[in-house]
Amino acid sequence: MFRAKKNEMIAPEDALPGRDQAIERSNLHFVNGRSIYPPFPEGMEQAVFGMGCFWGAERIFWQIPGVYTTAAGYAGGYTPNPTYEETCTGRTGHTEAVLVVYDPEQVSYERLLKDFWEQHDPTQYMGQGNDRGSQYRSALYTFTDQQADVAKRSRDRYQALLDEKGFGQITTELAEAGEFYYAEEYHQQYLAKNPGGYCNHGFCQVSYPG
Repeated sequence: MFRAKKNEMIAPEDALPGRDQAIERSNLHFVNGRSIYPPFPEGMEQAVFGMGCFWGAERIFWQIPGVYTTAAGYAGGYTPNPTYEETCTGRTGHTEAVLVVYDPEQVSYERLLKDFWEQHDPTQYMGQGNDRGSQYRSALYTFTDQQADVAKRSRDRYQALLDEKGFGQITTELAEAGEFYYAEEYHQQYLAKNPGGYCNHGFCQVSYPG
């Protein structure tokens, strides 16, 4: 049986076929009771962050004032409606990701990027800590040209700070947001449901100013 090299991106033609039907799950956020599905209230903006295991990553963002709702899911790949098990094979092309819906009048995209850069190691390639594979890669998926510009300038700014401290090169994938596939119900707001659950996120290297 063909097996993907989990530390490499699979070619689109080699990806698993997936399915037409989305995986069933609750539509309400376990912590704040708001919908995790669109349509969202007028004026809200969206961003998608990949920073290793989505359990700890999602908790980081739902705690930030101005964030309306969050969801765990799969982004940046090829297989439609993948399962967690399929994503972990490396044969869907997806990374574990968090959808963040936020009010730009209360919190800026750059403020969200501060936690993104600080709370994981963006210099690791295809993994975070002991979690290895393409499903754990660092990624920023943007929805507008303005968001993409802020993300690029933010990356360059943080790289300069890493250079000053002798750290490595950022490997974060920057790309336009594609389809976000919601993860299974038990992954949604996992650390609120399981307070003692696994989390490998925390301050890593250098503070991001602002």
